[in-house]
Amino acid sequence: MELLGLDTAELTKLCVQLGQPAFRSRQIADWLYKKAVGSIAEMTNLPAAIREQLVQTSTLTRVEVAGESESTDGTTKYLLKLGDGETVESVLLPYPDRVSVCVSTQVGCPAGCVFCATAMCGFVRNLTAGEIVDQVLTLQERGGRRVTHVVFMGMGEPLANFDNVVKALRLLNDEVGIGMRRMTISTVGIPGAIRRLQDLDLQITLAVSLHAADEALRHELVPVSTGYSLAELIETCRAYADFTKRRITFEYLLLAGVNDSPAQAAALARLLHHTLCNVNLIPFNEVAGLPYRRPSQAAIRTFRAVLEEAGIEVTQRMERGHSISAACGQLRRRTGP
Repeated sequence: MELLGLDTAELTKLCVQLGQPAFRSRQIADWLYKKAVGSIAEMTNLPAAIREQLVQTSTLTRVEVAGESESTDGTTKYLLKLGDGETVESVLLPYPDRVSVCVSTQVGCPAGCVFCATAMCGFVRNLTAGEIVDQVLTLQERGGRRVTHVVFMGMGEPLANFDNVVKALRLLNDEVGIGMRRMTISTVGIPGAIRRLQDLDLQITLAVSLHAADEALRHELVPVSTGYSLAELIETCRAYADFTKRRITFEYLLLAGVNDSPAQAAALARLLHHTLCNVNLIPFNEVAGLPYRRPSQAAIRTFRAVLEEAGIEVTQRMERGHSISAACGQLRRRTGP
């Protein structure tokens, strides 16, 4: 049994099965999630006999740093090697008042977004909850500061790995100590999974990658969206926001000559009318081998102005790591799987 990914309740059951007192589970959880040890042998406040039992019945597998690239702004992208040899990317984003980590949820991605470097890698498998949490623990150790915010915005579609992502959220909250309100799930927007998430009523931020207000264009940019209508997605998002009372962020990647015209901005404003939301504009981070280009600053300003004039709250992503190609999938493509 893999220890990393078990919560205190599950560790308690394991201790009982081993004939050990329940309080040992809290000690084990502390070693796993607070001290982030790399081996069972390092759990030195456990009696040697218990450590030997754990060695015989359990494993503790940590990711290995297989590569890293640091930007001039302090952003560092890590290529992390999993226990089976597969690799994923995570990004450490330090700010003066906080530290954010962007984590992956899958090896590759099944969504097939045509502008994304990760989509070019194909889909391999889901990450376990422990592998997701370990990205935060590893980058926290590497960065030397406590991680305060986590965004599920790296490789993979989080809601296509629903159970493991939800468990990772709970582990990060309950065991690592990061508040739910400081965690964000970014999804291409799968209506059924959003409804499941709504039922859990977690105090997280939901970000939906929209990228187009036109059905045909969105199907072209985000092929997985052909399984549902744009109308269904927006209605599901409205219901989610109404139920949770939490504003949804709609992410809109600006691609020059594709979805960045004033008319498309006006269509987006109409689509999101009466929705508790904001729009986060993301100028494209160019990827070698893809035909898309970044819009001009003038085009970005005009697009934003149209939305704001229509009463839509707009933010523009603070660009970090541009010098190291920090958009998901790019480091993995350069170094190979």
